[in-house]
Amino acid sequence: MKLVYSPNIIRTMGLGSCVGVIIYDSLLKIAGLAHIMLPSSLIQKDRSQINTAKYADTAVKELLSQLLSAGCHLSHLKAKIAGGAEMFSFSSKNEMMRIGKRNTEAVKKELEQLQIQLVAEDTGGNKGRTIEFNPETSILKIRTVNHEIKEI
Repeated sequence: MKLVYSPNIIRTMGLGSCVGVIIYDSLLKIAGLAHIMLPSSLIQKDRSQINTAKYADTAVKELLSQLLSAGCHLSHLKAKIAGGAEMFSFSSKNEMMRIGKRNTEAVKKELEQLQIQLVAEDTGGNKGRTIEFNPETSILKIRTVNHEIKEI
């Protein structure tokens, strides 16, 4: 999890079932990125050792807190997300094994609860992604394995 100020860009690689969440203020040209690995921190038994950047239920709140501390206003914040692929196929129909889908749903739920508008997404599928966000232009570039670069 990190904040960036224009003219700098922010990037994360290796988004498989993970979801990259960008929350940004296009007026102040500040953006934050969290690389979400799991939907819920409740699986962490030792709460004193929790990595808040790892879980959707903690990372989105922490990212919002950092952006507000940097001077952003909640009413100006928007979000874009990418990732949430199903990298492996399972013979089981067990939803617990569909981490990419669960991560995407958990991130969307947190954004909605925090009243942050999700303006664009590139989620699902079965290919890994690398994302790069430019707070100057508010463009999220997505490099998906064996696909052309997409901008949202």
